[in-house]
Amino acid sequence: MGIDRSYRVYILASEIGGTLYIGVTNDLVRRVYEHRTNAVPEFSGRYCVHRLVYYEQFGNVEFAIQRQKRLKR
Repeated sequence: MGIDRSYRVYILASEIGGTLYIGVTNDLVRRVYEHRTNAVPEFSGRYCVHRLVYYEQFGNVEFAIQRQKRLKR
């Protein structure tokens, strides 16, 4: 089994109609866990963005970052 070299653009939400967070990661499970446990409390803790609502997978980090920027606009 090889190393997963994919990247994911993901969207977390606080609640329906609430705050959204859009990020890029190469380890979605770890990153969602960090949000849910407020491991980086600045944004996740303040806005309670703990619910994964969407993600897309990319084989290239540059494409993932471009997509993240488009979604943030």
